[in-house]
Amino acid sequence: MASSPSSSAVKALQLELKKIHDEPVEGFRVKLINDDDLFVWEVAIFGPPGTLYEGGYFKAHMKFPPDYPYCPPSVRFVSKMWHPNVYDNGDVCISILHPPVDDPQSGELPSERWNPTQTVRTVLLSIISLLNEPNTYSPANVDASVMFRKFKESKGKDKEYENIIRKQVIATKEDSERDGVIVPTTLQEYCVSSKPSSHDNQVDADFYDDDYVDDLDDEEEMYEDDDEDSGNEES
Repeated sequence: MASSPSSSAVKALQLELKKIHDEPVEGFRVKLINDDDLFVWEVAIFGPPGTLYEGGYFKAHMKFPPDYPYCPPSVRFVSKMWHPNVYDNGDVCISILHPPVDDPQSGELPSERWNPTQTVRTVLLSIISLLNEPNTYSPANVDASVMFRKFKESKGKDKEYENIIRKQVIATKEDSERDGVIVPTTLQEYCVSSKPSSHDNQVDADFYDDDYVDDLDDEEEMYEDDDEDSGNEES
């Protein structure tokens, strides 16, 4: 039987959705798939200018657990995405989306994994960064990883990887036209700057109740202690 969402999760997601709408962030947009379900978002990621993904409009679904933000969301591309860190079914494999446990076998430091201070914004910006700089050492898609390495080692002369990405970018144009979205293709268009008003800051300060803020503070202290005691950092 599925767990009921906590009040902390509802408040956190309401606040994050409001902040993203009030203070647009470069590279993506979000909306609810169903206005009655705060725990499933539709995400549209714009391909960064100057990369193979330039002009792309890649849609994904972001699902949040009932105990968010203490556990990470999941992200699955619904647009075709050929990438070393994206599984065939579209699931994104990135450290920031992995549960906050100490797993030496994974090769990841606890500090690289999810913690309650992360947000939708940090997750999506990490995915955008991953598009052009994939992790090929622990790939979700081995074939894409091998192909990307050939592309990089040949300094772009081996076109197989590039050709697949370019075709996928072109294929996303139908979605952007259907959604009435103009995809940014220059850095000036891509980089959105928005200064929050004092009213927005007041809303943010009042939004979380004291218990929720205290819970987050306690959780952060726990992770700081874990990082100090983990012994996994390289000297």
